[in-house]
Amino acid sequence: MLMSDTGAPPKDYKDSVNLPKTDFPMKGNLSQLEPKMLGWWLERGIWGKILERRADAEPFVLTDGPPYANGHIHAGHALNKVLKDIVVKYRNLAGRRCDYIPGWDTHGLPIEQAVEKRLKDKKIDKRTLDREAFLEQCRTYALEFIDIQRTEFKRLGVLGDWENPYRTLDFSYEAQEIRELGTFAQRGMLYRRKKPVYFCLTDQTALAEAEVEYEDHASPSVYVAFPAGPEVAERVPALKGKSVAFVIWTTTPWTLPANLAIAMNGEYEYVFYTLGERIICVAKDLLPKVLAEVKADELAVKNVKLPGGDVSAAALVDPERIVAYARGEELEGCTYQHVFYERQGKILLGEHVTLEAGTGLVHTAPGHGQEDYEVGLKYGLDIYNPVRQDGRYDESVGEWLKGKKVFEANPVIIDALVEKGVLLNDKADKVEHTYPHCWRCRNPVILSATYQWFIPLDKSQKDGKTFRQQVLDEVDRVQWVPSWGHSRIRGMLETRPDWCISRQRTWGVPIPIAYCEGCEEAVISAELMEKVAGAVEKEGAGVWYRTPVKEFLPAGYACQKCGKTEFRRETDILDVWFDSACAFSAVSERRQHQVPVDLFLEGSDQHRGWFHSSILVAVGTRDMSPYKACLTHGFVVDGAGEKMSKSRGNVVAPEKIIQQYGAEVLRLWVASSDYRNDVRLSDQILKGLSEGYRKIRNTIRYALSNLYDFDPARDAVPTGELLPLDTWARGRLAEVVTRVRKAYEAYEFHLVYATVVDFCAGDLSAVYFDILKDRLYTTKATGQGRRSAQTVLHEVATVLLQVLAPVMSFTAEEAWQYLPGKKAESVYLTDFPEPAVKPDAALSERYEKLFAVRSAVQVQLEAARRDKMIGASLEARVVLSASGKARDFLKANLGELPGLLIVSQVELADEAGEKAQALNVAQALGEEVKAEVLPARGSKCPRCWTYSEKVAAGAEVCPKCQDALS
Repeated sequence: MLMSDTGAPPKDYKDSVNLPKTDFPMKGNLSQLEPKMLGWWLERGIWGKILERRADAEPFVLTDGPPYANGHIHAGHALNKVLKDIVVKYRNLAGRRCDYIPGWDTHGLPIEQAVEKRLKDKKIDKRTLDREAFLEQCRTYALEFIDIQRTEFKRLGVLGDWENPYRTLDFSYEAQEIRELGTFAQRGMLYRRKKPVYFCLTDQTALAEAEVEYEDHASPSVYVAFPAGPEVAERVPALKGKSVAFVIWTTTPWTLPANLAIAMNGEYEYVFYTLGERIICVAKDLLPKVLAEVKADELAVKNVKLPGGDVSAAALVDPERIVAYARGEELEGCTYQHVFYERQGKILLGEHVTLEAGTGLVHTAPGHGQEDYEVGLKYGLDIYNPVRQDGRYDESVGEWLKGKKVFEANPVIIDALVEKGVLLNDKADKVEHTYPHCWRCRNPVILSATYQWFIPLDKSQKDGKTFRQQVLDEVDRVQWVPSWGHSRIRGMLETRPDWCISRQRTWGVPIPIAYCEGCEEAVISAELMEKVAGAVEKEGAGVWYRTPVKEFLPAGYACQKCGKTEFRRETDILDVWFDSACAFSAVSERRQHQVPVDLFLEGSDQHRGWFHSSILVAVGTRDMSPYKACLTHGFVVDGAGEKMSKSRGNVVAPEKIIQQYGAEVLRLWVASSDYRNDVRLSDQILKGLSEGYRKIRNTIRYALSNLYDFDPARDAVPTGELLPLDTWARGRLAEVVTRVRKAYEAYEFHLVYATVVDFCAGDLSAVYFDILKDRLYTTKATGQGRRSAQTVLHEVATVLLQVLAPVMSFTAEEAWQYLPGKKAESVYLTDFPEPAVKPDAALSERYEKLFAVRSAVQVQLEAARRDKMIGASLEARVVLSASGKARDFLKANLGELPGLLIVSQVELADEAGEKAQALNVAQALGEEVKAEVLPARGSKCPRCWTYSEKVAAGAEVCPKCQDALS
């Protein structure tokens, strides 16, 4: 069409262009959006509809490891809960029925201490409250923080049965826990013994292995000479008439009053060495090291010739001071005099004695060490423990120590050693080492023998295997993610002692065992425990304390040992790890009807915690693991990899992140992290993730903004009629779906995030969307080219929202409501997508070559722009030249190249122009290709801005726009 009036003003074609439009906001405004979305999910009952939709599907059971109901949530809680939420949402989308029942751990010392503090603040003396009243205070406190944490967890976008969580204080849970204990009793798997366990003097209770943390500590270092009895001279004649001493080394001088024996290794050779006026006995291989600590001037540096050269070594100044040698087995039974008391000890043999440190002789106090205890049992020693629960010595140690706290007694004891002339080294010597500390109060703990209840690890069970071996066999059947979790938990179980399940506290589940008032015989009865469980189910754990014990025993029951009929109750409570370990039974088995469950997912510290205790209880009562798979994540650390702590001021609270960035970015942080290692969190990391979020949101928005006039039921183009570029994009989308599904199945969520971000930023934004703009905006609105693009854009948007829904929960749901056409009420009421097509290898290869040309030409276009030859790329004409197969390929695709390169014209010349430059495409196309950028021919089309010779010749618009306007 020729212009009829050259003087007429330019026509405005703005309204004829299909410019993008959508109500889906460019900015997330997450802090406002997210609470509204939470309300929308609740109002519409989306969680219930998810489960209803999968009512007949195969279940996938994830048991929630219960967080402790004390304090606000921290970043570690957020990491854990979001990981679980990703699993739950993915499994439901993927066709399983995954009912998430959140839980809380509610018993134990921290709540007791918090309640005691509250009472103190209110000026209420705890001693004025009876047990029932105090337990009610603890219950109220726990329920208060459950409500606080529930609100904070829900704010993260975590879906689940929040109105019906499980709580270890629930009467039904407490009752089931007692029934599990009853099964142990029925199987003969409970015993009471005075045995050394970790004991916190501050909290005055026994500790589980998982409640002990090792921290650097400076301890006294003492070498003590115990005077040998006469037997040593009878065994070693060279010692007759000599003053001999057995030398031990210890870092716990406070345990010396409890010394009952000295252990040697029967296989080692020991040396008798003259040191001053006495002869000391130490392991031969450790003599130089001992002398270096106690009498360094008895050593000299000596050059020793070895095949690799001369080395310096410590040598004795006077080797003739060695009087005799003897093997450990030759000295067994020899006596020695205690350094403080008028009692003798004996030399014992133990394989635990090594040459790694000390003297090769081990001070043995059976009441204060596991190995000491074991060797003490072997030799029939008393399990003597002079330390009371408050950490002070009892009267058996004498007036000089009675009533003193053990750690405060160290200097007193060292001074006494000096006074008696038996301390061989300097009294001020210290050693830096790792020492066990209470995980709650952070104070050093001790090993102390008290009467406790235990579950034996090495008692024979089915098929002659020990309980420990049964558990290890089950560990081998579990899938561990990451795989190193297997060796970690196995190593812990192989070496752990019997499980001490009793605690000397108030707030917890009772151990329903009665004691005869006449002879102290314990009544360990599964029937008694079942009767108590029935009462607890109705009235709670307090019923054990307020009901006479006789009411739980059969009528007329008499002690089977002494015949007496009066009994008292056990007042210890169960270890809180036993509490939470029963979740598989009280929750998964009773509410979800599946054990073993599909997945436990917790922090890596739970190899010695919940994973550990749960498998012990399940194997002990069901002969099987409670879980099929265990997934562990690392700890949250700051941006520099340092542990977060209030004292360092590097704690990042979830609440602050949500206020500043939104919960969605916090969820992206979880999903983008390789959680198998410690996970870094900092403002810089969150800013980077905000950028990633923006890219994904813009990608979704671009797709939605070009679908405003598209109804998939009416306008979708059949697969066989899609344009080649759109078919390519569908193929790439299918590859993304395959990779993402595989990543979800393998719990590699960081690969989900990386795959989607790369797809959005690379294939879509930088290539496909860039190329599509002209076709979407300027071609005929209802034409096949635009509808083809819209068909794929609709699929891209739909699929992206479905694959992102487990991670970007708020945004996926928000954007889902803007999708055109008939759709499910919620993105969570859909199915996780399958690859829609099998990628066409030939088509992929073709576009790989074309995009290589596009990338190379873009470099030259940018250079032309810098040289002011062109402004926008549509002002350019690109002249290509090539030979052979490369020329054939370019010729075959010449018609598509202007659109791919976003230039007005592309020509294929027989010969390269003088200014033509080689493109970096030889590897992709197999031969050299040259290109020259020149100004476009013709004039600028006022509608699409493409340069056209027709417009130059007088047409109002270019031929493409003429077609669009017709």
